[in-house]
Amino acid sequence: MLRLKLYVFLILVGLSSQSWAQTRNQFPSQIWHKGTLNLADGSLVKGLVKYDLENNLVQLQEETIITFSASNVSSFDIFDEIYGGIRKFYSLPFALNGEYETPIFFEVLTQGEHIALLCREYIATDNRGMNNWAGMGMNPFWGSQTATGFRLVFSYYFLKSGRMERYSGKKKELFELLPGYDKELELYMRKNRLEYDQRGDLLRITAYYNGLKNE
Repeated sequence: MLRLKLYVFLILVGLSSQSWAQTRNQFPSQIWHKGTLNLADGSLVKGLVKYDLENNLVQLQEETIITFSASNVSSFDIFDEIYGGIRKFYSLPFALNGEYETPIFFEVLTQGEHIALLCREYIATDNRGMNNWAGMGMNPFWGSQTATGFRLVFSYYFLKSGRMERYSGKKKELFELLPGYDKELELYMRKNRLEYDQRGDLLRITAYYNGLKNE
């Protein structure tokens, strides 16, 4: 009887580990999260939420699955159980393809009185090899399991004075978008070994810049 109980226990542990591994090999946008949607009509709904930033859609699972576009949702938040923490998304007008402005979903990484750092993500084929997964940090720092053969790619945006500007990931441009404190930012980045094109590092740099502006 003891052996049978031990055998059943090991099976359950194995199934649980397999399920966890499968979840860890999925990207956040492929998983249902506990979340809340603030709809454009002012109502609020809660349930399991899955987002698709590439197509600017968010799904809500209650008794059925309801799909909303960025035009129908003003904001939504999720609790990401895989990487930890609450993540907040807003629908904002932006000309994503350089044409005319339409509602687009952005994730807010950090915001202050002077500037906010936002991002969008999409899944791309990874041609660099399975061991190069830099820049996958979740708020505030991702470190990462990913689906084999694919990777998350981020595009970053700075919002200041009501204007959205896309950041290309170049150090010179970063200082242009965060003006007035080049020496302080350079020292802060060097001291903390921060990169200018990584999610968690950009979050810290932007938060530090807002702090400098408040002094």
